[in-house]
Amino acid sequence: MSTTPFRAPEADRNNIGKAVRIVGQIFTREDLYVDGDVEGTIESQDTKITIGPNGRVQAGIKGREVVILGQIQGDVEASDKVDLRKDAKLVGNITTARISIEDGAVFKGSIDIRKPEPKPAAAAPAQQAAAPVPPPAAPPVAATAAPAAQAMPGAIRR
Repeated sequence: MSTTPFRAPEADRNNIGKAVRIVGQIFTREDLYVDGDVEGTIESQDTKITIGPNGRVQAGIKGREVVILGQIQGDVEASDKVDLRKDAKLVGNITTARISIEDGAVFKGSIDIRKPEPKPAAAAPAQQAAAPVPPPAAPPVAATAAPAAQAMPGAIRR
């Protein structure tokens, strides 16, 4: 059971209220709270999507973190975490790095746990460390001096 209590929507996120019905695509760069009906797709790659207790969604959902308190029929993909709370109902497949399913939640589908993708700043040093190190250059070959007799035609040998 989650130790994080449910909180009402905050002012700094997008809200879809109980009386709202949306058919189509939703793309956002801010946190999204859905407590109404949505049919289509919901995408927010770097933020949190919350389906409230009155939310009824028939859509594919993609986000960094997806918290489900209502009903979803569709696939859910989260780069960080999917959290199904006790009254949640999800019929669809889940792809995520981490998952939490509380007692009482209903889930029908498959779960694909994937390692989180490294962030670009962290990936650069790893790529440098993994890059093959070229072998040291061979020392230059020194020119060997030929005996003076061979070097100069007509020289007298002793």
